[in-house]
Amino acid sequence: MDSEVPESGQPGAKVLVIDDSNTIRRSAEIFLRQGGHEVLLAEDGFDALAKVNDHDPELIFCDILMPRLDGYQTCAIIKRNPRFAHVPVIMLSSKDGLFDKARGRMVGSEEYLTKPFTKDQLLRAVESFRRVAS
Repeated sequence: MDSEVPESGQPGAKVLVIDDSNTIRRSAEIFLRQGGHEVLLAEDGFDALAKVNDHDPELIFCDILMPRLDGYQTCAIIKRNPRFAHVPVIMLSSKDGLFDKARGRMVGSEEYLTKPFTKDQLLRAVESFRRVAS
C-alpha cells in the first residue's frame, strides 16, 4: 500500500473501481494512486460484489455499461445491503444523458462522472465524498 498522504492531509481512501475496460481501470488506478489512495479493481459487477464484501471500500466508482451485471444493478445490490448502504457510489459512463443520471440516482448513486474523466475529476470526487462521510 502507498504511504503517500493526499493534499488534504488525510491518509488515502480505499477506492474500488469497477469497469470492464482495462484501459479505464488502469487510468483510474494510476490517477488515484498518484493522489495517495489505495485502489481495488473489478472488471464486472460480480467481481465487484465479492471485493466490496471482502475489502470494505470507502468509495466506489462504477461503470454503467458492463456485461453480466450492469452498473445500475451493481449499485442497487450494494445499496440494498445495510453494511454498505453508506458507501458512496459514483457512476461512470460515456453517456452524458439526463435519463442516465436520473437512473443512477434512483439506484442510489451519489454522483455521475462522464468518461473520459480527468485525474482532477477523480481526486475531487474522492475528497468531496470523504468529507461528506466523515
